[in-house]
Amino acid sequence: MASTTCTRKGCGKTFDESNNTQADCQFHPGAAVFHEGMKSWSCCATTNKPVTAFDEFLALPGCATGTHSSEKPVAPPKPTVVESTPAPVATGVNGQETYGAPVTSLPPPPPRAASSSSATLKDRQPVSTEYVEEQDDPSLTVPAGARCKRRACGATFEPSTSRHDTECQYHIGVPLFHEGSKGYSCCKRRVLDFDDFLRIEGCRSGKHLFVGPKPKSGQEEEDQLVECRVDHYQSPRSVCVSIFGKQADKDRSSVRFEVEEVSRLKAPCMHVDLLLPSRKRFTKSFSLYGPIDPATSTFKILGTKCEVTLAKADARSWPSITKLSEDVGFIPQLAFSAGGGRGTVGAKEAILDNQNKMAR
Repeated sequence: MASTTCTRKGCGKTFDESNNTQADCQFHPGAAVFHEGMKSWSCCATTNKPVTAFDEFLALPGCATGTHSSEKPVAPPKPTVVESTPAPVATGVNGQETYGAPVTSLPPPPPRAASSSSATLKDRQPVSTEYVEEQDDPSLTVPAGARCKRRACGATFEPSTSRHDTECQYHIGVPLFHEGSKGYSCCKRRVLDFDDFLRIEGCRSGKHLFVGPKPKSGQEEEDQLVECRVDHYQSPRSVCVSIFGKQADKDRSSVRFEVEEVSRLKAPCMHVDLLLPSRKRFTKSFSLYGPIDPATSTFKILGTKCEVTLAKADARSWPSITKLSEDVGFIPQLAFSAGGGRGTVGAKEAILDNQNKMAR
């Protein structure tokens, strides 16, 4: 029997109606939510965190399971809009507007002479905007079930057929959402409902893109170095550092703790290397404010940040993560966490030993 494409949100897989079980389809029963550049589903906003890229939004896994369906989703009823006829407005020669008066046309403005700047723009050569299309490398193996990477295609690869047996219908532009209208920058069709947007057929025909081109030998793509926000709070025995980098690679990212010998002095250091999506990378070495115990210091990679716990080697307070310059003239204060919240400054004066005293 011919395969049918599932119309449930977030699925889009092909299925055989004679073999359609209850747990085959993974979909979203809710609606798409777009707010201030963030994209998510109303049915699983807490499970699947909102994302910014549209391709990442389409890749969010479904939060419900069931049987595949080929029925077109029923759109909610649209509210009836009653258009009101505005009162006529007449504009005088001096620019004064009179509401409710019959509209009289103003004399046409005198013709403007063509400026030299407009003539210069006409003489300019058009900028080349030729679209460079990626193709699959024939030497690369396509895994079974791989989905086409082109926008609005969604075809899956079957080992029993050739990768070029079917034609790919896709969009070369980017999604556009403006005042409720949805479409692609490469074609003129616009819709209001998000389900209709997902069903906009591609405006370009070509070959599927399952694996992409083969990387050039001896030339690896360089990572883009980025900055991440770093925050910290402390307790009497540890300093908790948060490095805000979303979706860091847990297998390749690392944090190293060590004590280096600098001018016969032991300098505690922390080396952070976070591999982020889209080949972005945060790497930085921190010369720490106070001594630590590298053996008991730990870190863990979370979905939105990297949490580091530095085990203090003494009881001194850390006004900063890194060492302060001698000419800053900073007076240290004890700041310990209270009940897991933000740090609070103690009301009593700190009593320091000879090792931790600073010249004032």
